[in-house]
Amino acid sequence: MAEKKFIPVIIGTDMNAYTMAASFHEEYNKKSILVGKSTLQFTRFSTLKREEYLDENFHDPTVFVDLLIDIAKKYHHETDHLILIGTNDFYVKMLVENQEKLRPYYLFNVVKKELMEQIYYKKNFYKLCAQHGIPTPKTYFYSSQNDDFFTEEVTFPVIIKPSNGIAYYHNPFEGMEKVYKVNSYEEINEIISKIKNSGYTDELIIQDFIPGDDTFMWDSVFYANTNGVPQLITLAQVVLQEHTITAIGNYTALIVRHDRPLMDKLANFLKTLGYTGFANFDIKFDERDGKYKVFEVNLRQGRSSYYTTQCGKNMAKMIVDDVLYHKEKELHYLKADFLFTVVPKIVLKKFVQNVEIRNEVNELLKEGKWGNPLFYKPDKNLKRTLFLFLRQVNYYKKYSQNQW
Repeated sequence: MAEKKFIPVIIGTDMNAYTMAASFHEEYNKKSILVGKSTLQFTRFSTLKREEYLDENFHDPTVFVDLLIDIAKKYHHETDHLILIGTNDFYVKMLVENQEKLRPYYLFNVVKKELMEQIYYKKNFYKLCAQHGIPTPKTYFYSSQNDDFFTEEVTFPVIIKPSNGIAYYHNPFEGMEKVYKVNSYEEINEIISKIKNSGYTDELIIQDFIPGDDTFMWDSVFYANTNGVPQLITLAQVVLQEHTITAIGNYTALIVRHDRPLMDKLANFLKTLGYTGFANFDIKFDERDGKYKVFEVNLRQGRSSYYTTQCGKNMAKMIVDDVLYHKEKELHYLKADFLFTVVPKIVLKKFVQNVEIRNEVNELLKEGKWGNPLFYKPDKNLKRTLFLFLRQVNYYKKYSQNQW
């Protein structure tokens, strides 16, 4: 098959954008065009980017579409194809909503708008899970339009979080947290009041807190081609997640696992829905009933999904083989002994509470079966190296000073 010319265009400038750029470079030795609202340290000094286009109004749908079309017109004479991929929730949502306007200029694979609305909005998503036998935590939805106190019977502690994360972060306020863990009705209503006063008008999720440290969290990456045929399913156990109040839920270290029945259950769920593109499950094991419970499905690969590339299933190749070459592939169940980490070894050795997992981490480190995507060897820039060094030092401070 003749090789086709293409340029990767990545929407975003964060860690996820960086790992996608690394995936394209590793597989095709190509530099990516990055597009976003502002430059971030993960990609600012990277030598993996060809160009970076920034607009402070990029979150506006009209600006979003116009800038991407302008970029496509600028590069159309240099290549046969432009391959587009989003890397955060907001950008992917805008890409889905504007996909018909962008298809004349780009190749990409995202979910259809109707299905996005079923998965993105948590109340709809939990209904889908119930219909398809996917366990989820016991959950209540509280409307921010409601003036009444929350009085549903719950067992403490519970978690409070916004159903619409994009709208929530649009109105920052003092004491803002990504997720709130509370132990009384007084605390629940205090948090509700604080969030409502910020201007947030969507629903809030009040959810059973599943006990267990970071290692009870699990991650799964899924890819289905443009025809909805599943081509990849992975599973990984979280070793550590971020512990700062604004970043809980971002995984910093994982060990790749293989559980065929669980992987089949997740893959078949999205296949039945007709899902297309990358997806990323957030899951927690509930030892009280022995079930893996799904919190959400992100409509994209996650910032820690690079472990798929590290284990031989390059994320960029998954996309290119699909949208450019239309290759048919059987569903691949990722299986490897591998540790993904973005934190230094000292953090892993000191702050992993589960002794059995900590011993396994040490063994994988000793055997060289690990990797940190931010230290991608071909990406050489002195300023970036200094940033990474300071970031590693700061991680130790963060884990020392913050406990979840």
